[in-house]
Amino acid sequence: MYKILIVEDDMAIAKSMKNYLSGWNYETEFITDFKDITAEFIKFEPHLVLLDISLPFFNGYHWCSEIRRISRVPIIFISSMSDNMNIIMAVNMGGDDFIPKPFDLNILVAKVQALLRRTYSFGGKMDIIEHNGVVLNLSSAAIEYENKKIELTKNEFKILQILLENVEKVVPRDVIMTRLWESDSYIDDNTLTVNITRLRKKLSDAGICDFIKTKKGIGYMVE
Repeated sequence: MYKILIVEDDMAIAKSMKNYLSGWNYETEFITDFKDITAEFIKFEPHLVLLDISLPFFNGYHWCSEIRRISRVPIIFISSMSDNMNIIMAVNMGGDDFIPKPFDLNILVAKVQALLRRTYSFGGKMDIIEHNGVVLNLSSAAIEYENKKIELTKNEFKILQILLENVEKVVPRDVIMTRLWESDSYIDDNTLTVNITRLRKKLSDAGICDFIKTKKGIGYMVE
């Protein structure tokens, strides 16, 4: 089931869209707290976002830009600000389509279906992993944390991806080395230790302390 996040401050419109899309077997949620839409996006992990332009605190362009920093999920702008300038701005900020208000719910569903089909017909999925505010961008191999971007080497990225895919589970050292060896030259025990040390330093320098735990004699984990 595809998940759709509705970012619309007119609750009557938001509920109308949610009810109609639910009838088409989409899992939908709408925003009620507009202070940190990025956090709600990460928590819900939608396959598509319906985004108004005029919103409390920050406008839709701002939130589109924030989402685009961590994800390529399709975004449809829905707004009464439908002059050419705003439509061009929406596309330039990373929007995939634009629906002017007022709109027909049948048109909304048709555009949603078409965009989902184009985006996920080849098995697309979310390209971020988030834990405790730390966002690993799978497409750029970088970490996003408190508006800071941390670049990772190929090995550092792979190590963190493995650990975040197994949160609260100890991942044995030999399992990590085997995964690293799949695409790189031979990785020995000492090389893994060096990579873990460098990764921890990068995290610590960015204010992410004690993120990777060592389980002596076994491996590593993220709690």
